[in-house]
Amino acid sequence: MSVELDSTRNRVWFVTGVSTGFGRAIAAAALSRGCRVVGTARREEQVASFAKLAPGRTRAVSLDVARATTIAPAVRDAIAVFGQIDVLVNNAGYALLGALEELSDEQIRQQMETNFFGAVSITRALLPHMRLRRTGRIVYMTSVGGLVGGAGWSAYCASKFALEGLADCLALEVEPLGLHVITVEPGAFRTNLGTSGTTHVERPIGDYDASVGKTREWRATSAGRERGDPVKAAEAIYNAVSSEHPPRHLVLGDDALQAVRSKLDAMNKELADWAAVTTGTSFP
Repeated sequence: MSVELDSTRNRVWFVTGVSTGFGRAIAAAALSRGCRVVGTARREEQVASFAKLAPGRTRAVSLDVARATTIAPAVRDAIAVFGQIDVLVNNAGYALLGALEELSDEQIRQQMETNFFGAVSITRALLPHMRLRRTGRIVYMTSVGGLVGGAGWSAYCASKFALEGLADCLALEVEPLGLHVITVEPGAFRTNLGTSGTTHVERPIGDYDASVGKTREWRATSAGRERGDPVKAAEAIYNAVSSEHPPRHLVLGDDALQAVRSKLDAMNKELADWAAVTTGTSFP
């Protein structure tokens, strides 16, 4: 159970991708508690819209996380304006849907550049500040797709699995310094990820209709009808971040919980089935 601390009301949040979806909802949740929020978006009109949410307590920054050269100036600006950054939420990203064979090298690299390397660059830019202050919370919005794979999501899941691995190691590195790392693994939520947030391949290969085709059909029919409420998710994330003992992993959505449990059950069974082979590879 998360318990909100009074001191969290004065925190400064740095949230990427605040134009819509989780980013906007998380920023709104923090602002509603009196926090100050630095929000990033790619387009100027999105930046202007965010700045109007709470004048004096918002700092809107035009930033494309895939362009590493723009990150350090944005971080310096945020610290100069508010004096500190207490919470970093790496949220910006998109989904690339298609069988691995259908994807181009450029598409795969761009997926990793935005979802993974963008978060890496922002984290690295803020770590010296948090490390010197000996306090900070770093949040990675990954996905249930960062723990469980699915047909058609090879590049997307690769980017999210990579974030999970990064976060697991970073958590061990920074815990002695007073910093905490949280990965959030949402299932299907009613955000723009189901529409404009998903990029599709132009030339699907018919041989993948039985696998990836089902995912494409689900994506087309589920958009706007997902059970997950992003406002409730944002509240859960705010409370987790504000907890004295935040979770390392926060799975959100009953669909995500079921998927993760099913994978763990399958892995445990496979480990048991192959235990003799596993333990038989050591020297006598």
